[in-house]
Amino acid sequence: MKKILTFTFCFSILLLLIPDTKVQAQSATNEGTIGFDASLIPPQVVDPEKPVKPVDPGPSPSTEGFLRIDFVPRLDFGRNRISKEDQFYQARAQLFHDNTGARGNFVQVTDSRSTGAGWTLQVRQETNFMIPNNEASELKGSYISLDKSWTNSSMDKKYAPSLVNDVIKIDKIQTTYDLAKADKGRGQGIWSVEFGASAENENDLESTLAPLVDETGQPILDPNFENKQMYENNAVTFFVPGSSDREPGKYQTVLTWILSELP
Repeated sequence: MKKILTFTFCFSILLLLIPDTKVQAQSATNEGTIGFDASLIPPQVVDPEKPVKPVDPGPSPSTEGFLRIDFVPRLDFGRNRISKEDQFYQARAQLFHDNTGARGNFVQVTDSRSTGAGWTLQVRQETNFMIPNNEASELKGSYISLDKSWTNSSMDKKYAPSLVNDVIKIDKIQTTYDLAKADKGRGQGIWSVEFGASAENENDLESTLAPLVDETGQPILDPNFENKQMYENNAVTFFVPGSSDREPGKYQTVLTWILSELP
């Protein structure tokens, strides 16, 4: 039976709008056997770019069990001035409560099963962005884009899940989009799917992060992460068409992350 783990997360944008093998032993008289059972990997989040290092990205809802989602990104597109023009807003990069530098926004999946049956990771947006309890504020025609995805793990890269290489444009509400798929024998252990990368990445990927500064050139700091400087990630964007009416306020939507066992 196919098992589906769903994970729903609400996030917002301010527009101010300012988830038994056997080995046969050769012998003249008998057989030798060995059995392997699943061993639960303890829940932990690791640096998506240096995956042997545990990190603290702050709280995130997660699932439990041998196949699970450990972390999903809290997408924040910041405070922005109202505009009548088409606008692309970049997501804030992921910060950490330790000495880890800023990273691209990422999802972490752990597969502790002994079967190596494989899994799929998907995402779905449930509603358009709107100010809570104000349906008239719905940002029609807007969409989130996830680009420049890549996977990382302390496991050998030959076991990596495959990715959707094109830009994932979430422009249809309540439509499920594929992010990654681990075929049988792949995706075991801890794997991150990161959108964009920092200059510290060891895979020779071009950095998608840029430090945030104010109008005077001073760093913009995040009080939620010990006043570390904030960064933008151009691999995750939010588009709002100029034709969409906007008013000052805090806009929100709901994303559902889906982790499924392969049949």
